[in-house]
Amino acid sequence: MNRELTHTIHKMPKIELHVHLEGSVNPETLLKLAEKNNIPLPVSTLAEICEWYTFTDFDNFIDVYLKISECIQTAADLELIGREFLKNQKKQNIIYTEFTFTPHTHYIQKGISFSAQLAALERARIWGLSELGIDCRFIMDINRTEPSEAGEITANWLLENQDSSIVALGLGGQEEGYPPERHKAAFQKIIESRYHSIPHAGEMAGPASIRGALEILKAERLGHGVRSWEDPELIKYLIDNNICLEVCPSSNICLKVYPSLSEHVLPKLVAAGLKVTINSDDPPMFSTSLTDEYLRISQAFGFGKEDYLRFNLTAIENCFLAPEEKSALKIKYMNMWKKLN
Repeated sequence: MNRELTHTIHKMPKIELHVHLEGSVNPETLLKLAEKNNIPLPVSTLAEICEWYTFTDFDNFIDVYLKISECIQTAADLELIGREFLKNQKKQNIIYTEFTFTPHTHYIQKGISFSAQLAALERARIWGLSELGIDCRFIMDINRTEPSEAGEITANWLLENQDSSIVALGLGGQEEGYPPERHKAAFQKIIESRYHSIPHAGEMAGPASIRGALEILKAERLGHGVRSWEDPELIKYLIDNNICLEVCPSSNICLKVYPSLSEHVLPKLVAAGLKVTINSDDPPMFSTSLTDEYLRISQAFGFGKEDYLRFNLTAIENCFLAPEEKSALKIKYMNMWKKLN
């Protein structure tokens, strides 16, 4: 890959739509939270935590994720990880993010009320806007392995806070064995509200999971969705209905959806005409960042500057800002792009 493209990828403005807040906690922050809250870790030094973070298999990934969640004990901790997350986004010139967060877990584990969680994240958002000049919105998701009643609690919280910075209801967690239909009631609650539906589907499970997300949960964007490629009729449906995919290449490789990056279906999805965005998912846990994702897919598939412009304009087009905010974001983005190019 040539030096000019590498420079462009590092310096260009970026938009990210699929990244988990808890899964973005870096080892330094985890160590700080563990010491502050007297939470024992399976390792003790920063170097050991970095090694422990390195993805080995799905069980290890879940162990790390649960320990991160355990170390978040207060609303102040949530504000801290929100600020640290936005600092990392700023370093990559990510000017707008829609990040996913799982509030019910923190309510059940630590008793942090939804209002306290939301207020903490809003403080972090306002800080990022004023101090860093970048913006974000929140996707509150349901852990799909929990009972449907737990999902309905999250949906009710959203309905009680319709003037907040939340933009959507999501569905995450273990996909195999936990179909979208399990949380139909929660998503039905928000269909007539201002909130959008963005379930994960089509990563660890195939086209049937995607169809369930579309037909039952009325998905407007798909977290992942890459296994739609296994069903030509589904591909046609996604194109005809302008359903955008949030593709996370390194996550897919770590989780063995594809054996290697060179075998990923990303270029086929793009060539077929689907709306595609590039994202980092759980960056430190998959040893990546959004910038790294761009560099890796350029190396693997030969994507160039115009491809990245298209990916980011697609992200702006399919983000869930109000129309006037979306228009302002596009103007800001294009002004930054033109200065760079």
